[in-house]
Amino acid sequence: MLNFWSKPLIGLEEFLQKCKGLVPDKEIGLLYSVCYEPPNLLNVSSNETLEKWVNFETGLRNELVKARARRKKTDPQKFIRLPDLQDAQISHVAMASYRMQSLFEAEKSLDQERWNYLEHLSTNHFFDFDFLLTYALKLKILERWDRIQKADKESLFSQTLLN
Repeated sequence: MLNFWSKPLIGLEEFLQKCKGLVPDKEIGLLYSVCYEPPNLLNVSSNETLEKWVNFETGLRNELVKARARRKKTDPQKFIRLPDLQDAQISHVAMASYRMQSLFEAEKSLDQERWNYLEHLSTNHFFDFDFLLTYALKLKILERWDRIQKADKESLFSQTLLN
């Protein structure tokens, strides 16, 4: 099992490789797509859990676009991705993270909400494709934070100041 903020015992690529031979090729292809393609380019019609995830992720990103557009006094519609579902919980999460002073804390908050939503999606899924799907997405989140933690912060800070 995975926990948010813990280092995974297996990397995403290794996990996907271990799934080969155990999972049909079509589902392996879908796992790779989910892990390496933007959510708005995925064909979600084949899986209800994937459709819910993409709708959540797209909704979250759209709410962040709307918040940024309001701040810049510009029309957000040209940046909105479909489906643009209205969800009060997603709006609340996006606005709360947008208002945070620390970019690090805002990103952490967003990924915690993503994690929580994946936990919700994996409920009552044991050893099926939906479980593998949510597990892969959680690994993707953990690997992202592992890269952030390992980043040369001093070098990044210097690059930011120079630009």
